[in-house]
Amino acid sequence: MNYRFHNLLGAPYRGGDAVITRNTHLISPVGNRISDTDLLKSQAVTLPIQCSSNIARLAASPTAPSSSPSTRTAAASSSTSPAAPCCTGSPSSTPKEFFPFELVRTFADCDDKVTSLKWSPDSLYLLAGSKDLTARLFYVRKLKGGFNKPYLFLGHRDSVVGCFFGVEKRTDRVDRIYTITRDSYIFSWGYSGDVENTGGEEPPAPGTPERSNERTLEVNAKKRKELGGNEDGVEDGECLLHRGKWVLLRKDSFMQAPARLTSCDYHCGLDLLVVGFSNGVFGLYQMPDFVCIHLLSISKDKITTAVFNELGNWLTFGCAKLGQLLVWEWKSESYILKQQGHYFDVNCLAYSPDSQLLATGADDNKVKVWTVSSGFCFVTFSEHTNAITALHFMANNHCLLSASLDGTVRAWDLFRYRNFRTFTTPSSRQFVSLTADQSSEVICAGTLDSFEIFVWSMKTGRLLDVLSGHEGPVHGLMFSPTSAILASSSWDKTVKLWDVFEAKGAVETFPHTHDVLTVVYRPDGKQLACSTLDGQIHFWDPIDGLLMYTIEGRRDIAGGRLATDRRAAANSSSGKYFTTLCYSADGSYILAGGSSKFICLYDVTEQVLLRRFQITHNLSLDGVLDFLNSKKMTDAGPLDLIDDDDTDTEEGVDGQTRGKLGYDLPGSMPNHGRPIIRTKCLRIAPTGRSFAAATTEGVLVYSTDDTFIFDPTDLDIDVTPEAIDAALSDGLIKRALILSLRLNEDTLIKKCVFAASPTDIPALASSIPSRYLQRLIEAFAGLLENCPHLEFILRWCQEICKAHGQSIQQNSRTLLPALKSLQKAITRMHQDLADTCASNEYMLRSSCHPYNILQRAPSYTEYSQRLRAGVPSSKAFFSGFGSPQQNRGVP
Repeated sequence: MNYRFHNLLGAPYRGGDAVITRNTHLISPVGNRISDTDLLKSQAVTLPIQCSSNIARLAASPTAPSSSPSTRTAAASSSTSPAAPCCTGSPSSTPKEFFPFELVRTFADCDDKVTSLKWSPDSLYLLAGSKDLTARLFYVRKLKGGFNKPYLFLGHRDSVVGCFFGVEKRTDRVDRIYTITRDSYIFSWGYSGDVENTGGEEPPAPGTPERSNERTLEVNAKKRKELGGNEDGVEDGECLLHRGKWVLLRKDSFMQAPARLTSCDYHCGLDLLVVGFSNGVFGLYQMPDFVCIHLLSISKDKITTAVFNELGNWLTFGCAKLGQLLVWEWKSESYILKQQGHYFDVNCLAYSPDSQLLATGADDNKVKVWTVSSGFCFVTFSEHTNAITALHFMANNHCLLSASLDGTVRAWDLFRYRNFRTFTTPSSRQFVSLTADQSSEVICAGTLDSFEIFVWSMKTGRLLDVLSGHEGPVHGLMFSPTSAILASSSWDKTVKLWDVFEAKGAVETFPHTHDVLTVVYRPDGKQLACSTLDGQIHFWDPIDGLLMYTIEGRRDIAGGRLATDRRAAANSSSGKYFTTLCYSADGSYILAGGSSKFICLYDVTEQVLLRRFQITHNLSLDGVLDFLNSKKMTDAGPLDLIDDDDTDTEEGVDGQTRGKLGYDLPGSMPNHGRPIIRTKCLRIAPTGRSFAAATTEGVLVYSTDDTFIFDPTDLDIDVTPEAIDAALSDGLIKRALILSLRLNEDTLIKKCVFAASPTDIPALASSIPSRYLQRLIEAFAGLLENCPHLEFILRWCQEICKAHGQSIQQNSRTLLPALKSLQKAITRMHQDLADTCASNEYMLRSSCHPYNILQRAPSYTEYSQRLRAGVPSSKAFFSGFGSPQQNRGVP
């Protein structure tokens, strides 16, 4: 199965900068990945690239032609490097096919971390703010015979968060500089002209020898890059800003004490300033008069990023601690984008039966439902008061069940977005597993504390039965897809089968030598898989009660060493077991994951490992490295876990994310709250085309990639693309279609399908061998996604079902993934057409209203003039309907 990374859900924002390119694309960091959100189409895509640690800063080229954040001038820095707290790209960069980076200048004047960098519009000056309470204006070019020290802006009482250039509109020259400090003050500086250089040149130190290779290095530098200008790099008559005199024009306060200013941005074209504070308040100000336009609260926690788009009409805000990402239009005061991820790690997943929706539940007591195609969350349920532990979609696709540690099981209506039923127990229990039968009549939930299974009626909400017999927490529950048998797994080293409807208690018990962690049924109900604490996967025949296969997976899932581990990864026993299992749609493969950085894919029949997916390469998480550096081990513990930084805990991405929340208490966590990589839940879509994994990084969605796969089903020397083209040119559509199915090439199959005429479809459908049905149905599902010939494809599907209905029923297990994909495509197309028809219906009703017709009718004079001009009566009356006139009457 050729699965590749497709998208990341559940975490729209985790901290760092967010930038808008081309006014419509929002680029934001998500851990060590980069997310691209199309604000017009409302689609979010996470790029497949990864950094070695969490991304803290992004800089995108303003001329990027695609969704890639770095095309010509871009940079991204990680949060683990203290020397890269900010980055920016020059606005006047020039494209080159190949040109290596050259170190032009190094400025080492700042006495503390640089917190802000800003280029001047002409790319000659660099404005830098620092934690040393100063801002410095640097001149990029080298000067000879004169001083080149930066100009210092002093007087700040706290670290500088942002510094910006102000431009005079008439001359396009820099005449103002704004510096914004963390204690909520803004300083406005004005340029008052040049200062005479009297004794500004520093004399050479006595006894300093002249460097002989200085001229050679200068010549080589000029060959590689021409800086322009005369010998000193300064044009005649040019006023150097860093040599001039700057005066403090005004000092204003944002009046948000004791809150701290955490983010800011300035739009040079509109003279607008936006600032965000640690209390979730943001302000929009008109400069240079410092007029407050908006002052609103959008979050409960601090705003970590606030930026303008290029036009200045949209504001982007991000709150790392809550995972919020907002795009707000300040003129109309409306939201363009409003997304929020889970506050803590995702515990459970559930795909809808049509594979279009994905539900997630987490420790933040919330249930979110996401659209898989767009990557957006469209509804959030927050009625639970404790962590969500299990989710289940009902067969009708419009009802979602959730179990929680608060002792309730809730049913959610996805039409009206409400909790329409709540299942409870006589005494409070903590539920950790959940399932429902195929008819959606019975709901079952397993408990953590009382080791019981509770059974409710879906229609009445009444408690029907309590199944007792387990001696440990019931962490696995699943109904058989083909019968009313319930399978349960427990930490008491057993798997039990229950006949819920007959109330006979446990029908059969499968004993194990170690604790059983989870249990799943194969889609056809003829096989049962469970994982145990010793790292094995056991496959049982639920009908005969026999053990069929056993997979030893300890070595496969092993990998990664925690920073606090005393043993090497190969010798450690922690994490070498599977906590979640999931069968593929056809039951031939099984996915397994646990407290490791790997997800394993096994072939069930051969019991062999087919592939291991490494879910992340992010070194900011614990358990990614296989070998630790012994140089970082000290008497006080690992060097990475020693907090020797004397800065405020509010700063830095690590302080912003939920990873350190509540972990600074003594003895709370041995690794200081550093997130540990793990997979808590795995689910394969009913179509079999994708699977989702609930990990520490978020919900990772993997989809199949058939683009570069050549997998012929019945290859022969005569089966070639040339033979297919020759058959099409001769009009032999049947032969061409069968040859394309044997070659198993997607483009050729679609070409042959469209070559058929509508009258020939019944004969062609009946002549296709049954062994090629799966590939043909998959091709139809792909065509319905982006093909305008809807009726043509649906007629193909109808004739295939008529001609091969019996064969499809007999091979339902093999054809089920392809049929699910086709059903998903048809359902999605039906919804789009229904929305379009409803919109057109209301538009026609409005257009055909009698009042609108009278408004568009011509006056008596206009109608008479058209008749005298020889215009037919109907045309004379209706010709004005395209452009209604004013003040027209009806005789």
